[in-house]
Amino acid sequence: MDCLQITSDVKKALQELLASAGLKENSILVVGCSTSEVAGQKIGTASSLEIAGAVLDGLYPLCRKMRLYLAVQCCEHLNRSLVVERECMEQYDLEEVAVYPVQKAGGSLAFQAVKSFADPVVVENIRAHAGLDIGDTLIGMHLRPVAVPVRSTVASIGRAHLTMARTRPKLIGGERACYRPQE
Repeated sequence: MDCLQITSDVKKALQELLASAGLKENSILVVGCSTSEVAGQKIGTASSLEIAGAVLDGLYPLCRKMRLYLAVQCCEHLNRSLVVERECMEQYDLEEVAVYPVQKAGGSLAFQAVKSFADPVVVENIRAHAGLDIGDTLIGMHLRPVAVPVRSTVASIGRAHLTMARTRPKLIGGERACYRPQE
């Protein structure tokens, strides 16, 4: 795998998502990633720390620059819990759980996040403002309602399908309700 290309593609996709989502400072971006799928293998069968590092290199610097909280979803073996910075946990009143992601139970990207974040903690769930799903890892449970698909010029990361979403406030009311224009 060409790790430089992976980093470049992730960064480009993230830039397109950020342009569409209009996130504010301290918003949460959730990311799920199967490094196995990026490598062209079945999810959960070929975990790669090298690919995870390349993906994180495309995400983390830009999130820090934009002052966004990055939430990295663990795999199903940890019930899709998330690695976040302690500051994010405290700001959003999230509950820390006692688990430590490793490559074979949590996933390579979550393991790399624990090693890279300034003060990482693991939380059970989150309500993110936008997200990237690399390899069909099912991040929808961690997005706020209402999720809106965002199309990218980047269709895949390596060999993994890429899905992105932003969220918007719910439209509530009846026939007399008025709404702000949606983008």
